Amino acid sequence: MCDGVRQQTINASPRTQSSIAVSSDRTDWVLFNASPDILTQIQQCGVLQPARQLRDTGICSIVLMDAQIDHTTGLLMLREHQQPLSIWCTAPVREDLSEGNPLFKVLQHYCDIDWHEIELNETQQAIPGAHNIQFLAQPLISNAPPYSPHRDQPVRGDTIGMFMRNTNNNESVFYAPGLGEMEPHVWATMQKASVVLVDGTMWTDNEMIERGASTKTARSMGHLPQSGPGGMIEWLEQLPPTTRKILIHINNTNPILNQDSPERMYLTQRGIEVADDGMEIEL
Repeated sequence: MCDGVRQQTINASPRTQSSIAVSSDRTDWVLFNASPDILTQIQQCGVLQPARQLRDTGICSIVLMDAQIDHTTGLLMLREHQQPLSIWCTAPVREDLSEGNPLFKVLQHYCDIDWHEIELNETQQAIPGAHNIQFLAQPLISNAPPYSPHRDQPVRGDTIGMFMRNTNNNESVFYAPGLGEMEPHVWATMQKASVVLVDGTMWTDNEMIERGASTKTARSMGHLPQSGPGGMIEWLEQLPPTTRKILIHINNTNPILNQDSPERMYLTQRGIEVADDGMEIEL
């Protein structure tokens, strides 16, 4: 897939690693996950750098959905922040990033961090950077990083999804880039959302094995595959017809990245979109 993009032999676009940013006014932003590509993403998204002063940033808060490397390494690229980074995550994620992969300890030598615990008790929270948006975290079944003591034995809070509601018009989005199992509370939340941005990592459960890229299945890594019984597509097709359905966090082995692939056409026929860099969603 990657070689096909480089050689321009397939109809696909390069993508940076999965991340989103949320704003009420396009000036202040809440960043969800800080990927290793964060500097490129800031350069490509000018609103994140308003340049009001030296080393300015539009990023007011950072929400971590888990402690995975592809969602946290970019924190090191933000170390020159003039104030402590306002980081929102669960207690298990804080533990993993303090001990197993001690990013938080490293950042203490630079800008430091201002940690806020994300609650998992059905309490809506306000997060600085999005003043008219209510955030409701949902615990998900996925898997903790390899350096976590919870690896293959996940605990509540290792991975979360986030339901975000615009209090001005009640439009909403559910964001879950890592979703390994559809639990009743997650499904109920998805059915309420105007837009769902959900795990699109792999097309089949054994995709990585078949391609010789890994010995692990999608489910063992905490990702519900799109196809097959109980797969993500089967769930998305049961959502109300008015729900906008978007797959995000797509692995480079997934054939849906090729816009001419049968798998991509299958999604298109079912009204399921594939996220790409620069995508904007207004609610």
